[in-house]
Amino acid sequence: MKQLSIEEINEVLKGTIVGTTNKNITAPEQLELAGETEISFIGNKKYEKFWETSKACAAVVNEDITIEPGENRVFIKVKNADLAMSQVLALFAPPAPVFKVNIHPTATIDETAKIGEGVKIGANCYVGPHVVIGENSTLYPNVTILDECTIGKNTTLWPGAVVRERCHIGNDCIIHPNATIGADGFGFRPDPQKGLVKIPQIGNVIIGNNVEIGANSSVDRGKFSSTVLGDGCKIDNLVQIGHNSKLGMFCIMAGNSGLAGSVTLGNGVIIGGSASIKDHTTIGDGAIIGAGSGVAADVEAGKTVLGYPAIDARDALRQWAILKRLVNDSKK
Repeated sequence: MKQLSIEEINEVLKGTIVGTTNKNITAPEQLELAGETEISFIGNKKYEKFWETSKACAAVVNEDITIEPGENRVFIKVKNADLAMSQVLALFAPPAPVFKVNIHPTATIDETAKIGEGVKIGANCYVGPHVVIGENSTLYPNVTILDECTIGKNTTLWPGAVVRERCHIGNDCIIHPNATIGADGFGFRPDPQKGLVKIPQIGNVIIGNNVEIGANSSVDRGKFSSTVLGDGCKIDNLVQIGHNSKLGMFCIMAGNSGLAGSVTLGNGVIIGGSASIKDHTTIGDGAIIGAGSGVAADVEAGKTVLGYPAIDARDALRQWAILKRLVNDSKK
């Protein structure tokens, strides 16, 4: 079991230690579940009340905390406890699954593929013609990369991920299990003789650097050109990104949200869980779409919208308050 002293943890966090403890830290854990040798986190003053009943011997806290650690307990004060939490978790993270050989003998790799130094390819993977995989990238078992794709350096594809032909993924990306990059966009047109006729999707997907795509999510290829995800985008599980959509840098999409075709997101857009965005809609830089909202029109930069259909968040909250009063009045 890994054990670190408070001083060793603070070498990474570079915070201020308040209090003392004779215990070494064996793991991080949430306040209510932490044991006597575990470290926890208080990132908001509303959670201070749980410290007294927690068994944790240590906590990473914001600098403005109003309580003391207590006997044989310690705080590490930092500017941002939530950010520091990620550093502590990294210290205690278990190692990644082990590869006994860098390229498993059951992997199928086309002779024209270019595999960079330090690449690991697991059992039953398929790497197609003219694929390029950058150095130190990892393909876990059952990953499929079809013809003419490129995968950047230090990128990880977890089991079952599929990258369709001619798609491009940047450096330092993570593609989680069963995500699909480059499936056909959803394009059909009615035909009097044939019913629904499929429109060929001849574009591709381009994904920037430091992008993470969650399990069972899908990024569809463009109909004409490319579906694009900018650097630093973080996509949750079960997310749909429609054909020819363009995401700026550092966008966040929570689980079960979806973009229809040709949606444009500016930089730093946040889309809450289960939100739906209509096709050919533009969401400006820094806008926030509340969970469960349905966006049918453009959203200005920096604006927060809620509801179905989505409107300015303040207006939505006022409407909900009025409806609540009307319901309560009807019960009198």
